Amino acid sequence: MEVAIRLDRTEGLTRQVYAQLRDAVLDGRLRPAEALPSSRALAEQLKVSRNTVTTAYERLVAEGFLTGRAGAGTFVNALPLGESAVPRSPFGPLTPRAVWSPLPVPPDFAEVPEFDFRVGAPDARLFPYAAWRRLLTNQFQPSAVGTGLPAEPAGHVGLRTLIAHHLRTARTIEAHPQDVLVTSGAQQALDLIGRVLLEPGATAAVEEPGYAPPRLVWESQGIRVTGVPVDDQGLIVDALPTDARLVYVTPSHQYPTGVALSLQRRIELLAWARRHDAAIVEDDYDSEFRYTEQQLEPLHSLDRSGRVLYVGSFSKVLLPTLRLGFLLHPPSIRHALHAAKFVTDWHTNLPIQAAMAEFIKQGMYAQHLRRVRRVYRQRHERITAALAGPLSAHLTAVPSSVGLHLSAIVRGASASDAVIRARAAGVGVASFPEIAMAAADAPGIAFGYGMIDTHRIDQGLDRLHRCLDND
Repeated sequence: MEVAIRLDRTEGLTRQVYAQLRDAVLDGRLRPAEALPSSRALAEQLKVSRNTVTTAYERLVAEGFLTGRAGAGTFVNALPLGESAVPRSPFGPLTPRAVWSPLPVPPDFAEVPEFDFRVGAPDARLFPYAAWRRLLTNQFQPSAVGTGLPAEPAGHVGLRTLIAHHLRTARTIEAHPQDVLVTSGAQQALDLIGRVLLEPGATAAVEEPGYAPPRLVWESQGIRVTGVPVDDQGLIVDALPTDARLVYVTPSHQYPTGVALSLQRRIELLAWARRHDAAIVEDDYDSEFRYTEQQLEPLHSLDRSGRVLYVGSFSKVLLPTLRLGFLLHPPSIRHALHAAKFVTDWHTNLPIQAAMAEFIKQGMYAQHLRRVRRVYRQRHERITAALAGPLSAHLTAVPSSVGLHLSAIVRGASASDAVIRARAAGVGVASFPEIAMAAADAPGIAFGYGMIDTHRIDQGLDRLHRCLDND
């Protein structure tokens, strides 16, 4: 018989012959006991060497798809267990758990607006590539790799020690290296916290509007997540559900509004957690970028009962693609967190951790932070001035002196309509519902300044002003 095989001469010919014959058997196009062409005949048909066909046949015989009979030829075997061959399904019969269907996946970041005020990323052009490349190269030496065995789940000891020192000096947080867990970004820290502290069906409270990933990761674990409103002093503690076992907050720079959790609210939240035997997750996601001397005490520093878990990352100072973060946790859950880290991914990329430790140890982290802080301060000042000036006719600024974005409340129109008009004019701002868990009619919009050139801010905001004037 003649077998239809189409070859792509740019790829391995033996592999193609094998794969197409195997698929023909599985799909039922070649039936049990059917004879195949001799290796010589098929090689001539395909204009390939006989060895190419012989090797493919031998593999199919070894795997049980074919049988070679001396002096008779090569024949198709019946499929294992007597199952009938069926055509390959384009989708497959497997279905995911229902919880995954409504959960979103990240948007496509490839399309860059003319004036890029998108939220959530630093300026990659400021990253110290040459220094980082040298440090990382040093980690791929036999002396650095050592035995090559996996590392301990908690992370690189040197990096954990340096993170603890940084928290003590920069954030007045009493931190010990043994209570620092290195993670693959802040998102993994949230995942581990949910695994260790919350049973399926338990309640967690998050800010609303608020950062979406905590809600998404905990809902995927079967946890009931409840939104709690935010005002000009941050999370409204009196609105917390009494059955919440965990509360997630961004106290230094509430995402996305930008307000800071007042000292009074911080004290109230800690007292609430003690009364209700709950944990608090403090996400200090961009506190490195502070443009005034005023600084509120972190929740962790005020905590006297060991209920606060402090989450941080290096994504905003360096690059999100490094996937490097950390979790400062109470000693009481150390073993459980290490076990959870082990069963999820064993440990975070060790060469990246070691390079980061050297980056901090050699003073390059502090130097880089001072440099980027100066750049972001200039951008922050320009947007603040515009919101207090021409744009104040349409927008009410939310005062903030921290972070990589500023927010404003739209007056006289919906935020969604304002964003649509802005994007049509090439200005890449975002509404609260797009970047956070928020009501569809939430009036806020956000101006990120991590990725836009400083000298283009005024032009972009002027175009936004004209766009809003034409409403």
